[in-house]
Amino acid sequence: MKDERMRRSKRHGRCLNDRWKRRLRRGAAMLLMTASVTAASGCGAGFPFAQEEEASGEYTRPQAMIVVATEKNRYEEVYTDQIWNVSLEDGRTFEAYLLDQVKEFLTNLKTMDLLADRQKIVLTSAEQSRLKALAERYYEGLTEEDREYTGADEEDVLTVYRDYYMANKVVGALTEGIDLEVSDSEAKVISVQMIQISSKEAAEAVYRRVSQDGIDFLSVARETSEGEKTELLLGRGELPETVENAAFSLASGEMSPLVECEGWYYIIRCVSDYDAEATELRKTRIYEERKNQVFRQIYEQSGADSPAVFTEDFWPEIRFGGDGSTTTDFFSLYQEEFGS
Repeated sequence: MKDERMRRSKRHGRCLNDRWKRRLRRGAAMLLMTASVTAASGCGAGFPFAQEEEASGEYTRPQAMIVVATEKNRYEEVYTDQIWNVSLEDGRTFEAYLLDQVKEFLTNLKTMDLLADRQKIVLTSAEQSRLKALAERYYEGLTEEDREYTGADEEDVLTVYRDYYMANKVVGALTEGIDLEVSDSEAKVISVQMIQISSKEAAEAVYRRVSQDGIDFLSVARETSEGEKTELLLGRGELPETVENAAFSLASGEMSPLVECEGWYYIIRCVSDYDAEATELRKTRIYEERKNQVFRQIYEQSGADSPAVFTEDFWPEIRFGGDGSTTTDFFSLYQEEFGS
């Protein structure tokens, strides 16, 4: 029994480590691709594209470094600079992974210029004025260390902001009129407390304990659960189906029977069978995902496969840490001005 518990504990530890690495990768994508144009497949057609045009334009190192500095500093705020040497499953460090994400992001922005030209989507004079004011605001807020690290001037900032705005404008234009509605039922989020135990015998003992009148379920959960979390805001598709179905079948205040799934035993208490605020946030997220899915197919149909051109192969030379740069608000200032 002791060996079995040790084996389960090690397996659980590996799962936690894998989940942590996956969260880092998802975090990189989410931080970098806020309102982005690089989501996976979807549906949508009927947009004519000319095939003979070629993508034009290039990014210089200072322009690329604006995005690099922003993402580097945002991660260091949360994880410190120790994050850059973390190794992922494919052998890359997290530093190398994030640089690849930045490069892909910039490549997609330049490709969006091609789509904008093909669809005759342009910036109005009012939009250009707002972007110029935004670039001035961002650049004035940079420290000397930020400017030295990026090597960027105000015109570089304006170039990246303009391309980012145009990318979002193209997404909006090409997905306009497509039904992307998300229902309350599919976006529904519930609030639960959960106990997860690897031993059936121990789980049965805990279940008898929390079944007693007046017992504080959360206190027992914190004391006995082997799971990563004891309190969760839960939407569909986030837990194994058996566990998820048990949770969503509960009304507020109800507790599930003992649920077995993949060698683990779960006890779930529903705190609220509908969290309105979390549901609305999830609905917005699902809508954006659908919008990007639809756009992705349009993007693939366009034949816009010409990559951005970088003036030099500076990527292998970029290193994180110890540079004194602290800027983190390139994208947050954009969202303040234009929304997400």
